[in-house]
Order: sequence, then C-alpha cells, then structure tokens
Amino acid sequence: MLVGTWNVENLMLPRSGDGAPRTEAEYEAKVEALASVITALDPALLGVQEVRQEETLADLVKAIGGEWHIALSRYADHRGIRVGFLSRTPLRIRRDTHVLAEGLHPVQGHDGTKPDPHDRQTSRGFLAVETDTGDGPLQVAVAHLKSKLLSYPGPGDKSRFQPHDEAERARFGAYALYRRAAEATTLRAVADFLLEGAGTERDVIVLGDMNDVVNAATTQILLGPPGSELDKPRAFLRPDHGDPFRLWDIAPCIPEKRRFSRVSFGRAELIDHVLVSHRLARRIGEAGTGLPEQRDDALELPSVDEDPMRRVGTPGSDHAPVWVRFTS
Repeated sequence: MLVGTWNVENLMLPRSGDGAPRTEAEYEAKVEALASVITALDPALLGVQEVRQEETLADLVKAIGGEWHIALSRYADHRGIRVGFLSRTPLRIRRDTHVLAEGLHPVQGHDGTKPDPHDRQTSRGFLAVETDTGDGPLQVAVAHLKSKLLSYPGPGDKSRFQPHDEAERARFGAYALYRRAAEATTLRAVADFLLEGAGTERDVIVLGDMNDVVNAATTQILLGPPGSELDKPRAFLRPDHGDPFRLWDIAPCIPEKRRFSRVSFGRAELIDHVLVSHRLARRIGEAGTGLPEQRDDALELPSVDEDPMRRVGTPGSDHAPVWVRFTS
C-alpha cells in the first residue's frame, strides 16, 4: 500500500483567481501533467493541496482513469485553495475544521492591527478521513500550513512580494511564523483526535505541505512526545509510554539525495511531510520523493523565488510528491 502527499500548485479552473491558468490549453496541460505523475505513482490514497474547485479534482481523476473517490475540505484560504484526497477506496469524513485548537488566541497578521478576538481560524481547513484499503481502518489527515513565502499589503487588494525595508520583512516573517505555529498546534489536536492514545493499535497518518523542514519547531510540534525517531533504531524499538501518542516523520526513510520536495532560491528542502502512528511506523517498507521508479535518478524541480505568480500557466507542480509504502 502506497500513501502520499502532493502540493499540486494552483489546481484551478482557467481564469478563476490568482495563480489560475490563463487559458483552457494551459489548464488541460496542467491536468495531464499531474495525471501522468499520479498514474506512475499509483497510490492507494493521495493527500493533495492547492485545489480550488471540486471540478478540477474530477477532471484530474478522469485523466488518470479508473475508479477514484475524492474529498475536499469546505474551508479555503483567501485565494480559494483547499486540501483534499484522492483514494482508490471510499472515504468517510472524520473531521473538517478551520478553527484554532482550544486554548490558542488569534494571532497578529499585519502591522498596526490587533488580532480580531473572533478570528480563530486557520489559513486553510484541515481534513481528516477514514478508509479501508484492505489492511483494516486507515485514518488520514491532510493539511497545508501557512507559507514561508511572505507577502505584504499593497494598494487596493493587491499584495506585493518585496518589503519596504528589512524591518518590515522581519515583522512579517514573525507574523507568518506565529500563524504556522498555531496551525501546527491545531493539526496536532486533529492528530490527537484520530489517535485517541492508541497509536500502537491503529493506523493513523498526518500528511501535507507543512511549509518547513524536518527539524523546524513547527514541524516538531506535530510529533508529540519526544524520545523516539526512525533514525534512532534503538530508541524506536524500545517501547515506552509515549508510543501510543507519537507520530513519526518518514523523512529518515527517504534516500538522502532525494530528501527534498521543493527548491526555494536554489536550496532544496523537505517541506512536505508524511507522519505515521507507531503501528504503521513498524510497517514502513520504503519511502521517497518523486516517483518510485526513478528513485536512483536525480530529482529535478524548478527553483521558486519570492514571486509565486511567475509560474502561472506552468504545467505540473513546483513540489515533488512525498510517499511511503507499507508492508502488509
């Protein structure tokens, strides 16, 4: 069984918003490029990010062929993009939320403004589903946390991607970090809901575009109790009281030369993650980025900069899929 996550980068109908393809031809080329990758990946379940309309997922599965089930969060960000799933087996929604975790206060997002006490929402919804792929119930949550790419208020409703000065860049970097930390904490609460303190007995996965690297504080929030990691076999194989609550990042199982999912300013980073419960961590067969059949080849991705609009109309995605294959 192969499960993965992929930020498909602005899967939108033509001319339907910022980042959308400008023509029908550009849209069709994008769908075909995505479909060819998913066909080769052949996942049992794939979490996706940056989907706007349900029709685009329908077009995607039509291009892939075969029977698929789709689910899409009700909660989009200001550009209309959401998270969702493609699955070979039927899906049952366990939770679809965009409300910050209990105990968190709203976070500041702009200069000179206090957080609205009633604004307790994440940038995008978190969607959790349950399915049965033949090995018993599988519960999976997909997320897309606040981006590290910064934008600043511009004239009218337009954003700018360059700060007025370095002090502004620092402030907005902090605002983004505040929000990403709050969203990671909220996603961890969704994980707790799925795990129910029984991760040694149930199959739970949390995956998505976490917008930071393995050792980032926001990514570490998702793991739960410290003390056991996949690259420390002695600690992992020694049972302890934290195992039922932990999640394990599959990153150490990915070959080092392919341990990245995006290239930013020429720097390769693994910002898309798959985290698994203890029962699944013991069944990891292999993991990777890109396509399994190309595991020995160099992974080629475009390098992005501070202006994401430069890629409008480009087929495919600026992210690589991240996947894990489990043994029975």
